[in-house]
Amino acid sequence: MSRQPGTAAGDVLRQNDSQPQGLLIVVSAPSGAGKTSLVRAAGERDPRLVVSVSHTTRDQRPGELDGVNYHFVSDAHFRRMIDADDFVEHAEVFGNRYGTSRSALSAAIAAGSDVVLEIDWQGAAQVRTSFQRDQISVFILPPSVSALDSRLRGRGRDDEATIQARMEKARSEMSHFRDFDYLLINDRFEAAVDEFLALVRAERLRLHRQAGQHQHLIDELLG
Repeated sequence: MSRQPGTAAGDVLRQNDSQPQGLLIVVSAPSGAGKTSLVRAAGERDPRLVVSVSHTTRDQRPGELDGVNYHFVSDAHFRRMIDADDFVEHAEVFGNRYGTSRSALSAAIAAGSDVVLEIDWQGAAQVRTSFQRDQISVFILPPSVSALDSRLRGRGRDDEATIQARMEKARSEMSHFRDFDYLLINDRFEAAVDEFLALVRAERLRLHRQAGQHQHLIDELLG
């Protein structure tokens, strides 16, 4: 898999005192670390959190909803989006294309939503360089090797060779945790959700975000 970054054109954040900008929260983890469940639970508790929906050229599977699981598009449509520089990153995996829309991210953030982008470490690296808006990154680790192995086996859909291959891939992915701003250990699930929400709320209170949003109040208080 080779991920391709978009350019940074048009991504510079404009300060607007009347319209608070949202955050981009990039979340990565190895398979089996519980990333998707954690993000879903956090979103249920915090309505400002929305999950980014990727575009893909792969076929829609039974039970999947267009615009919820993915935006299912043709290869020609996907290529037009590449030509229009409307991906902050995109990749081809087993003959299918996947990408994150620049315009969709920008619109949600401009509207004040904090957007969660679930992506692998390679995609996260591309987003950091190609999407120059306010963003933070979080890497999620399992509490132990045995816990990761148990979670992978618990899915009941892979043979032994596949499980070992997934474990090896997970070790490779986990070696990149230092590239991220925050590190979360998903041991006790509810505690991990609390920690995820705590770091998001702390980031919302960063001085430059608060000062920009409340400039009129600050001017009044300081006379």
